[in-house]
Amino acid sequence: MTRINDILNRNSLLYINFIIMITCVSVLSYKLYQASKTRRSYTTSSAIDPEQASGKPDNLGLSSKDLHVIQSVVLVGSIFIMSQAPFLMYSTTRLLVSGFAAGAKFMHIFAVCTTISQTCSYLNATVNIFVYYNFNSKYKSNLLLMFETITLKKKSTKSATDNKT
Repeated sequence: MTRINDILNRNSLLYINFIIMITCVSVLSYKLYQASKTRRSYTTSSAIDPEQASGKPDNLGLSSKDLHVIQSVVLVGSIFIMSQAPFLMYSTTRLLVSGFAAGAKFMHIFAVCTTISQTCSYLNATVNIFVYYNFNSKYKSNLLLMFETITLKKKSTKSATDNKT
């Protein structure tokens, strides 16, 4: 039963999802770039381009907002792909090498690979917060507001307890 799980869930579906993810990131990046160029051509044909008038360098016809969107999408997708690669290798090795399991011949290597795979998954979730913080101004303002609310709540609770004593 474990072998069927490894073949279907840990390998076949994972490879399919991995390929779909890479394809989607590539297509999305290309389409965003293409849409930005089209939008830019409409803007420059109807009026003077504000970036060119200000003397700023032209990023292949991309506005800074479009460039940030493309960068953030590619970065989040790449981080996900890189963080899932150890699990993909670990699962494939588990399928191909019979002693690569808990309590088997290569159990110490198995334990190290499991730890690395889990750590990469946790890092993926952690790093995304910082990527969104840097690339999304609305996310940044909401996050700062949330922390401000939490710290104000703690201060008011602390001062209320201090006043009671």
